[in-house]
Amino acid sequence: MFPTPIDKASAPVRGLYKVALPLSLLIWLAPIIAVALTSIRGQADLTSGNYWGIPTQWQMAENYAAVFRNTPILHYIGNSFLVTIPTVIGAVAMSCLAGYALGIYRFKLNLLVFFIFVGGNFVPFQILMVPVRDLSLKLGLYDTVTGLVLFHVAFQTGFCTFFMRNFIRDLPSELIDAARVEGASEFQIFWKVVLPLVRPAIAALAVLIFTFIWNDYFWATVLIQGDHAMPVTGGLKTLNGQWVAQWQLVSAGSIVAAMPPVVIFFLMQKHFIAGLTMGATKG
Repeated sequence: MFPTPIDKASAPVRGLYKVALPLSLLIWLAPIIAVALTSIRGQADLTSGNYWGIPTQWQMAENYAAVFRNTPILHYIGNSFLVTIPTVIGAVAMSCLAGYALGIYRFKLNLLVFFIFVGGNFVPFQILMVPVRDLSLKLGLYDTVTGLVLFHVAFQTGFCTFFMRNFIRDLPSELIDAARVEGASEFQIFWKVVLPLVRPAIAALAVLIFTFIWNDYFWATVLIQGDHAMPVTGGLKTLNGQWVAQWQLVSAGSIVAAMPPVVIFFLMQKHFIAGLTMGATKG
């Protein structure tokens, strides 16, 4: 039923694994390597088509300095934080409340409501582009950070509720019953019993949502037009020159823009792994 551990597999399978794993890793890393190399090249290399070879002009300091000096990337990064942090807080908070209600209480429409939350994740977001844009225009939220935050909170809450409901549902019901016997209110049970127990899951979910929202490009360009509210993913396209494509600056800006999620992941790595493996073993 389960795959055979690689150390117990046959010799040909082990040999194939040793060849396929580095090759797959190289293919996966190839775009990142290309961007990193491009970010330290000079314009002459790109003009001559030297995309993968050793750079003839090493301009790491010049390219990265130009990104911060000649472009508003810090402003775009600030906008990304203004969008991402409230979204993470809002989506995680709402999903904890909804997950608690769906995981603890037993009512007739429990499963139906849960399926509604889950079903929203299967709707292709491209078909929502026009109605969401029209709605944001009618509500006066188009081209604003608030509008983008509200949309992301609404769109991410379904996945977050699915995530939190399953973790909360696995908690021992005896803990909830004991708290009720002691006279704790439902909010006290939620705040002092449930949330501390699912803290690793909350941390893992926060890291996932932070990464999803920070890397969003589609909705950043659909709901935002001006630079005043444009996140960094949408703002990177402005790093190109008007007449000449400055891919070295775009690549350097992409590396800079990718740093916050990487830093967040490594800072929260312990909690992230604990959250993903929570409930994997019993006893």
